[in-house]
Amino acid sequence: QVQLVESGGGLVQPGGSLRLSCAASGSIFSMNVMGWYRQAPGKQRDLVATITRGGITNYADSVKGRFTISRDNTKSTVYLQMNSLKPEDTAVYFCNLHDSRYAYDYWGQGTQVTVSS
Repeated sequence: QVQLVESGGGLVQPGGSLRLSCAASGSIFSMNVMGWYRQAPGKQRDLVATITRGGITNYADSVKGRFTISRDNTKSTVYLQMNSLKPEDTAVYFCNLHDSRYAYDYWGQGTQVTVSS
């Protein structure tokens, strides 16, 4: 089993920044992909960004140039630096770890990000 614990959400004004962190623990397969997804009220959960163990990244078009995903493999931790935040970025952000052996996804509990003046 894998456990994911997120931190760093909160309330921020438009144009502000936040940094999310997600620490993984448990039986972590080395060849995994970690990422962030978000879900706004009444909407489906959507991809924000992913990163492979080797550092290959993928971003949703809506966050390109504003968000940066990174990871520290020694700490099994993934980060999401969010800059130039907009009200439409308001959502619950979920950490994800994809185990490629079994094509299985682990999820964190979610952290609320609210962008409002």
